[in-house]
Amino acid sequence: MKVISIANQKGGCGKTTTAVNLATYLALKGKRVLLLDLDPQGAATEGVGVDKWKLEKSIYDVMVDETPIQEVVKPTAIPGLDIVPSNLDLSGAEMELASTMAREFILKEKLEPLDYDYVLIDSPPSLGLLTINSLTACDTLIIPLQCEYYALAGMSMLLKVVERVAVKLGNKPQRWVLLTMYDARTSLSKQIADQVKDYFKGEVFRTVVPRNVKLAEAPSFGKPIQLYDPSSSGAIAYEQLAEEVLNG
Repeated sequence: MKVISIANQKGGCGKTTTAVNLATYLALKGKRVLLLDLDPQGAATEGVGVDKWKLEKSIYDVMVDETPIQEVVKPTAIPGLDIVPSNLDLSGAEMELASTMAREFILKEKLEPLDYDYVLIDSPPSLGLLTINSLTACDTLIIPLQCEYYALAGMSMLLKVVERVAVKLGNKPQRWVLLTMYDARTSLSKQIADQVKDYFKGEVFRTVVPRNVKLAEAPSFGKPIQLYDPSSSGAIAYEQLAEEVLNG
């Protein structure tokens, strides 16, 4: 089972969009996929059509109340894609887990009984305990990076946390950067892309996700892009990304 954490402490970089749509296309290509929503905002949950306000149990119950993760898994409209949903209950989890032994490894332990080809974790836009749990549980880290100056400037904080997890907690996932919200009409997008490829040599996906209105609209309908507009440039990009992930 391959566990992929999708993380960036900066909001609005395409993190949840990547989690939802990469999970969707991996499932459509015949893989058994679990999307795990570790963000209290529950955007990935809503992005696959699950009502976060009507949940009886969520990832909060798994992390805090010892509920087996299998009891929280829900199917989605995509064959082969399940979700462990989230809602605002999770916002208090970091405080409640503060005195728990080995609290950085709770998620890793909870995932052990599962049997999927891929688990994709949508991490919260922060560098707290939930994100650290995501980093210790994964073997691959995907960092969506918006093609804008401030997005690049903020990368150092995340990379320091990743390095700290490697040194102190013993997990160093394979790292990949995904360029998102690329606007071919501007020279800035090309400049940022060139800088990222130069700095992260061999660690940047060939796929570049364009700025695309349909990608922005799809979550409001509770649908991955493949169900909302499969011919859009955003859909084509995420299908290409799934192929890259599958080909390793």
